[in-house]
Amino acid sequence: MDRPSTNQTNLSSFIWSVADLLRGDYKQSEYGRVILPFTVLRRLDCVLEDTKAAVLKEKEKREAAGLNPEPFLLKKAGLLFYNTSPLDFKTLMGDQDNIAENLFSYIQAFSPEVRDIFECFDFHVQLERLAKADLLYLVAEKFAGIDLHPDVVTNEQMGTVFEELIRKFAEISNETAGEHFTPREVIRLMVNLLFIEDDDALTKPGIVRSLYDPTAGTGGMLSVAQEHLAEQNPDARLVMYGQELNGESYAICKADMLIKGQDISQIIHGNTLSDDGLPGKQFDYMLSNPPFGVEWKKIQKAIKDEHTKEGFNGRFGPGLPRVSDGSLLFLMHLISKMRPTKDGGSRFGIVLNGSPLFTGNAGSGESEIRRYVLENDLLEAIIGLPTDMFYNTGISTYIWIVTNRKPKHRQGKVQLIDASGMWQKMRKSLGSKRKELSDDHIAEITRLFGEAKEVTIDPETGKPLSRKASASGSVGTPISRIFKTSDFGYQTITVERPLLKKNGEPQLETKGKRKGHPKPDSKLRDTEEVPLDEDIHEYFEREVKPHVPDAWIDEDKTKIGYEIPFNRHFYVFKPPRELDEIDAELKGVTDRIVAMIGELSS
Repeated sequence: MDRPSTNQTNLSSFIWSVADLLRGDYKQSEYGRVILPFTVLRRLDCVLEDTKAAVLKEKEKREAAGLNPEPFLLKKAGLLFYNTSPLDFKTLMGDQDNIAENLFSYIQAFSPEVRDIFECFDFHVQLERLAKADLLYLVAEKFAGIDLHPDVVTNEQMGTVFEELIRKFAEISNETAGEHFTPREVIRLMVNLLFIEDDDALTKPGIVRSLYDPTAGTGGMLSVAQEHLAEQNPDARLVMYGQELNGESYAICKADMLIKGQDISQIIHGNTLSDDGLPGKQFDYMLSNPPFGVEWKKIQKAIKDEHTKEGFNGRFGPGLPRVSDGSLLFLMHLISKMRPTKDGGSRFGIVLNGSPLFTGNAGSGESEIRRYVLENDLLEAIIGLPTDMFYNTGISTYIWIVTNRKPKHRQGKVQLIDASGMWQKMRKSLGSKRKELSDDHIAEITRLFGEAKEVTIDPETGKPLSRKASASGSVGTPISRIFKTSDFGYQTITVERPLLKKNGEPQLETKGKRKGHPKPDSKLRDTEEVPLDEDIHEYFEREVKPHVPDAWIDEDKTKIGYEIPFNRHFYVFKPPRELDEIDAELKGVTDRIVAMIGELSS
């Protein structure tokens, strides 16, 4: 049957118009409780439409033979779910007086996986509430008028519709939209970076790869990765795993996976950090956009217990970040899910804000986590994205690419790519999102990553400067830089100076291993950060001793730290203008002011 195409924007608006019916009986912040599950229900109804008659006939046949019909019904439906009710949205419209009973009956006739989705929505509560307000038939009638068949609305379009609706509901109820999903073009970039060096997955027939998202949201990252791999190699298969805390997002993700024929038993509901739903599992690829700067106080006991009792046998061996930001907990969780290198290894991409790059002094939890990642040569690259890229925040964000199977030319090195200038303005802002990556930007960042070279561009033309131009003193803007992993390490040394008596002589220690040596004056104590590759004594003799000859290093207090000062590595010094030029400009302004005053007084 030929179906008319549906404009995605009109579809979102049409579904959103249901809110007009709810106004008065529902608060604005509650609209999503009705509209999201109804959209899922109508989508499932349309997906099953073509096989409905065949499934009902098969059920009758198998039950008459005394057989369990389930495996036969799944085969007839050609999906991983079915519905055994003779009802559908069209027939529901024919019995207005019994709409509530019929809708309950219709939902109960779905296979168990689908019933679980509606339980996550608490949909029965909303159906009763709508029935009491005499709104149930009107709302169901609205949705019966939308054709959400996959021939009309593709899976990708449907995912975008869900995301658009969630964003609107989140804005209305002052929630954080960014907790639910990541901009599609950012996911496409991350997927490109993940697969770039896996020639087998991109070319070999019948290849199978696993992909995991511990903060799955509505399943956007999993879906885009699947689409990307299918485009590159239609014969490859991506087996998807995920976990999601938010009930509504989990339900949508599960519905989306079901429709695409994925095994939804691997999509788990719950808190990934305090209750890992896939313990012991390891994956080829992983993607994650954990919530930025969210505290983990509520699950502090479970995390601390795992860190203390299990150490490096658990997920959080290297250390714990401060309670106000759990981003690095997700990083460690993903590292724990990596396949051993001997079994093929893993690669993952995670979106983080700027804080995990540098927060925490030497010896702090954050610094120890960075130290573990860098000393084990797991960090492949960090890509700095433009600001205003995400729906709920305008801050700078960074993609970390982490792997335990670095190619030889990358071993012992980290690539930093500054893509903050690669963006185009959106025609219409979505929340805080005002900028987006074009296909050309994604291709350029992917190329820079793939080539793994230092690149400096001419700020006026945007073209890369040749080695010759750089050597001749042409000032360019670096956009790709390569560092040794040890370049991000430093030693914090404690510099002590003597406590003096009234006569100016140093007081001496009377016991311990420093007996007979000067006592330190805590008021004069200072610290210095010494690059990891430099000898602390040479540094001390050169940088400290000439200024304070009586100082010494307390070597018991020396700590190793790691930080990644991303922006500092891309800073280009612009010399101030000549004084004569500034004076001439000031004189010009002064002359104009004098002339204007003259005109006023005349």
